[in-house]
Amino acid sequence: MKFSEIVAQLGDLVTSHSLIASPDHDPEISGAAAIDEATSGTISYVEGSKYAGFISTTNASALILPDDSTIQAQAQERGIVWLATKQPRLLFAQAIAIFYTPYTPKPDIHPTAVIHPTAKIGEDVYIGPHTVVQEGVEIGNGVIIHPNVVIYPDVRIGDRTILHANCTIEERSQIGADCIIHSGAVIGGEGFGFVPTRTGWVKMKQSGYVVLEDRVDIGCNTTIDRPAVGETRIGSDTKIDNLVQVGHGCQIGKGCAIAAQTGMAGGVTLGNRVILAGQVGVANEAKIGDGAIASAQTGIAHDVKPGEIVSASPAVPHKTYLKVSAIYKHLPEMYQFFRQLQRQFKGTGNGG
Repeated sequence: MKFSEIVAQLGDLVTSHSLIASPDHDPEISGAAAIDEATSGTISYVEGSKYAGFISTTNASALILPDDSTIQAQAQERGIVWLATKQPRLLFAQAIAIFYTPYTPKPDIHPTAVIHPTAKIGEDVYIGPHTVVQEGVEIGNGVIIHPNVVIYPDVRIGDRTILHANCTIEERSQIGADCIIHSGAVIGGEGFGFVPTRTGWVKMKQSGYVVLEDRVDIGCNTTIDRPAVGETRIGSDTKIDNLVQVGHGCQIGKGCAIAAQTGMAGGVTLGNRVILAGQVGVANEAKIGDGAIASAQTGIAHDVKPGEIVSASPAVPHKTYLKVSAIYKHLPEMYQFFRQLQRQFKGTGNGG
């Protein structure tokens, strides 16, 4: 595919490109690659000045650049064609989609799939080998269910949702349209509900269910538990990474991003557009406001205000964390100075 064709396909996000200056320089592009691994015939991107140094060494034949004339001049000097945009990473994602199409099986029901006669299957559905679909299940149009998926009774699955191999959807879970559930994920498993008594733990039945709204992505081996009563809800357009635990009764807002190994205890509430980085822990019933961000390994025991950025464990405002971190490396010498003052004080006291 010619570079000029890529420019045309990427459309409105392109603000300028080098073809204006060099109409005859129109290389053939066959794929996308990271800038430090790019080879001739590939397109890559630079998000900002931090990575501009790679332009002098990359073997890419074309680059997606920010609206920065200095960075564009670097590519021009090397004879690399470029296109510019306000969102280089987004445009690069679209460039990848030009060259790569994920595996998509054609509509079919494999003869080894076990489907209860009361299940309702929409049009153009793929159900892979050894899948189990139990009674009362409703599956929308264009759904893809890869091998070995188990769907418990009375589950609802919206149009065009994809269930990858070996995930489990437990009873009465409701999954919206255009969702993606990756391998090993368990949606709607029993919440961790036990009542302490003098004679031991009494199990509380988990009679609730899980709701995933539209366009929710769930990573590999993530678990989203159902509550004793009511629902656990994940808002539309929320993206959850691998190995995340969402406890029973959690309410996750719209457009959130939750990175790997994050754990949320029961009853946690996240507003819209919340970002939790890797290995964040959120305590029972904590509330995190719209647009809040928690950096990696933050331990959240109390509510977080909308728009606040927190770090550390227990969580503190990010600016406070940065100040503490700057002091931390000086603690040994500060301690030695403190000990010296102690000795001087004691010496003064003894002399008196």
